[in-house]
Amino acid sequence: MTGFQTLFYKEVLRFWKVATQTISAPILTAMLYLLIFGHVLEEHVQVYPGVSYTSFLIPGLVMMSVLQNSFANSSSSLIQSKITGNLVFVLLPPLSHWELFGAYVLASAVRGLTVGAGVFLITAWFADLSFAAPLWIGAFALLGAAILGTMGLIAGIWAEKFDQLAAFQNFLIMPATFLSGVFYSIHSLPPFWQGVSHFNPFFYMIDGFRYGFFGQSDVSPLFSFSIVSVFFLLLAAFAIRMLRSGYKLRH
Repeated sequence: MTGFQTLFYKEVLRFWKVATQTISAPILTAMLYLLIFGHVLEEHVQVYPGVSYTSFLIPGLVMMSVLQNSFANSSSSLIQSKITGNLVFVLLPPLSHWELFGAYVLASAVRGLTVGAGVFLITAWFADLSFAAPLWIGAFALLGAAILGTMGLIAGIWAEKFDQLAAFQNFLIMPATFLSGVFYSIHSLPPFWQGVSHFNPFFYMIDGFRYGFFGQSDVSPLFSFSIVSVFFLLLAAFAIRMLRSGYKLRH
């Protein structure tokens, strides 16, 4: 496991040495979202009984930060390594595809959860939050970070230049995140768009995570966890197959 530990340490150190960009900046962005949306909509939107809009918004922003930064870590690491040519130093050691997968995804989860914790600590001052089901909070945060870390790994393997990676993020990750119920409940949507939202796996991550705070959600947390778990297993199997075959890495 020495190779796994070394690669994991390298990936964590990579984002930690530029923490102003990788940690502080996303926290500031989430803070701005809270100030703007909370100020504008606080008196106009009521989602759950007894829950203010600001309180409703905070878990969504925390989870959005976890997801986006987990994706950014693994995807940016791989594309930078491919473009600069130092990926060969990762491929030369006798690392199995399991070790590569584990190190990249785990490091991505560390970054995502670190940013999410920072967002929570800063924004929690603006609302009274409870912890109705803390185990669900941890489960969805960990699984969501792992899923987006895996998606970042897949995107980094597939992309050959930065604009391809940017297209993956701008046309898939960002829309799926913003249309997952971060800023609203899907029950406020017309029936057609409610149905469409149920095909978005990001919705189940955010909804299940929010349930851990309020004990209220749009769908059952157990159902959400089942959907998210299956989605992770499918993505993980696909990513491991890409690593095993050396697709766009060794060939």
